[in-house]
Amino acid sequence: MITEGQVMDIARDTLFLIIKVSAPLLLISLVIGLFISIFQTVTSIQEQTLTFVPKIIAVFLGMMLIGGWMLEELSNFMVELWSNFGLYLR
Repeated sequence: MITEGQVMDIARDTLFLIIKVSAPLLLISLVIGLFISIFQTVTSIQEQTLTFVPKIIAVFLGMMLIGGWMLEELSNFMVELWSNFGLYLR
């Protein structure tokens, strides 16, 4: 039978993995948004939709570059969970 401590360990590992996998794309979006905001401030362009397209393109390119790593991390975590599945049922 799975214990409360094991559930907490799985939940903690899951949250850490979510943060680790999503952080690079969020940082890319943050940096692009910061650069566009500085550009808008310097040029006095106040178009709200100007940040949308560059962010989408940058996140897409980032996903293409690190998508394999992200998939590998998620796959390894799922393999670890499934390999320990028998321990959780006892």
